[in-house]
Amino acid sequence: MGGRDRSPRRRDRGWYRPAGALGSRQAQDRERDPRPVRRPVRTSDPASAELIDAVRWYEERRPGIGGEFFDAVVETVTLIEASPEIGSVSPHDSRTRRMLVPRFPYQVVYHLRPTEIVLVAVAHLKRRPGYWKNRG
Repeated sequence: MGGRDRSPRRRDRGWYRPAGALGSRQAQDRERDPRPVRRPVRTSDPASAELIDAVRWYEERRPGIGGEFFDAVVETVTLIEASPEIGSVSPHDSRTRRMLVPRFPYQVVYHLRPTEIVLVAVAHLKRRPGYWKNRG
């Protein structure tokens, strides 16, 4: 009895796809844009002054803690530079974002612009909210 071969084939199971059809668009996109463009970070003069003042204040209270604070701020800025939209949008100004500094009651406040990231404040969380609104 000559019959048809009943062994299952890939096409019969419904999941057959021609070679290269799956994921080819993603590969093309990766070839065009191999890595995201990093925006330079610019620190405003008032933000630099606030950082220096806070480092000094902590260092006067306990030697070494000022350096730890500085390192925590640098870590925060590095995260912002790598993923600019990581910070939450400020309730005081929609063009501004902010990110908390780990271990310290501070936040880094920044403007996200098309060509750069501008740090406008290194603000203590108990300081008057939105005092930095008119900066850079």
